[in-house]
Amino acid sequence: MLETAHDEIKKAAKKLQLTDQDIDELLKVEHEHQFKIELDSGKTLGAFRMQHSSKRGPYKGGIRFHPDVDLDEVKALATLMSFKTAAVNIPMGGGKGGVVVNPRELSKEEVEEIARKYVRGLQEHLGPQTDVPAPDVNTNGEIIDWMVDEYSKLTGDETKASFTGKTIANGGSEGRIQATGYGGYLVVNELLEQMGRADEELTFAVQGAGNVAEYFVRSVLDKRPNWKFIAISDSSATVYRKDGLDMHSLLALKEGKGRFSDYEGGDAEVRSSYAIIGLECDVLVLAALGDAVNEGNQDQVKASMILELANGPVDSDVMEELEWRDISIIPDIVANAGGVIVSYLEWQQNLDGEHWPEDTVLRKLEDIIVPATRDMVTTSRKENVNLKTAAFINAIKRLKNA
Repeated sequence: MLETAHDEIKKAAKKLQLTDQDIDELLKVEHEHQFKIELDSGKTLGAFRMQHSSKRGPYKGGIRFHPDVDLDEVKALATLMSFKTAAVNIPMGGGKGGVVVNPRELSKEEVEEIARKYVRGLQEHLGPQTDVPAPDVNTNGEIIDWMVDEYSKLTGDETKASFTGKTIANGGSEGRIQATGYGGYLVVNELLEQMGRADEELTFAVQGAGNVAEYFVRSVLDKRPNWKFIAISDSSATVYRKDGLDMHSLLALKEGKGRFSDYEGGDAEVRSSYAIIGLECDVLVLAALGDAVNEGNQDQVKASMILELANGPVDSDVMEELEWRDISIIPDIVANAGGVIVSYLEWQQNLDGEHWPEDTVLRKLEDIIVPATRDMVTTSRKENVNLKTAAFINAIKRLKNA
C-alpha cells in the first residue's frame, strides 16, 4: 500500500517537473509514534500514530483496531490523507493511527481501556490544533467518546474538538452517516454535468450494500429519477434486473439484516456476488472492498465509468488497461472524501461551540466537494492526464504552496 501511494504521488509530481528533493519532501512523514499499551490483564499491544503533514492544518485521520495493523499501512494511509484533504481543499493535514488488536476477542471494558491508554500514550501529540483523529476500522463513535473524555481529563480541554466521529450526544455532527455516500453522488453528478450526460437515462450497478452504498443509492433515488439501478451486490449475491430494480425493497431487506441471496423480487435475477463486476452499465459503483477490480477480472468490466467509493477498489496495476479501453475512473481521493469533509465540519462546529442541522452540514459538504470535482476535471483536461493524477496534481500544488 505504501509503495502504491508513493507511485501515485511521484507520477503527479513528475508531471509538475518537481525535483527528487521536492518529491522526497512530499513523501516524508513529519512524526512517527510507536509505543506499547499495557493492559491490566497483562496483555501488551503495539500502537502507532503517523503524522504525515501539518502544512495545511492539524493532522487528520482515523484510528483502527485490527490484528494486521502495521507501520507501513498506517504510514501509507497517513500520507494519502494529506493528499485527500489537499485535493478537496480543506485546511487539515494527514495522519493515521492503529492498535494491533482484534477487538472482537475482548470485553467492552478492555476495549475502553485500550482507547483511554492510547490517548494517554499520545496526549502531548494530540489536540484541536495539532492532531484530530477519528474512527476507522473496528472503531466507532462510542470508542471515540471514550478517547475525547480521556483527553479532556488529561488536558482540561472542553471543546471536544480533539477528535471527530463522536456520537451526536457528545458533540458529533449531523450528516456524518450520509457523508461518504452523498458526497459520492455529488461527485459523479458534477462529473456527468461537465460531460453533458447528467440528464440522460443512465444505468448504475453498485458493489456493496453497507452505509456508503445505501446513502449513495438514496441520494440518486431522491435527486436523479432518470438514473436507473440495474444491479446491486452484497457478499452473498448480486441482484440484477436489466429494466431496473426496486431499490426500496432491497434497501429494506438489508436494514432487516437480510442477504441478497435470499431476495425474491419478481423477475430479478440472483447471481453470484462477483457477477456485479462484469455487468453492462454506464456507471459501476465500487463501495465495498479494496482491489475489487484487479488483474484477474479487469477484462470483464463493461461499464464506461467506475466510481471509487471504497478505498482503492481498482488495483493500480490495471488502471492503464481500463483507461486504454476508455473506461473513466473517478478516484477515491475525491469521490469518497465526504467523510473527512464532514469530520472537518464537525471540528469547526466544536471549535465554535455550535451544532448545525443536517441540511446545513450537507450543504456545506456540497460547497466543498463540488468545486474540488470541478478543479479535478479542469486539471485533467489542461494537463491531459486521468482524473486520479489530476487530483494528486491539485493536492501537490496546494501542499507546495502551503
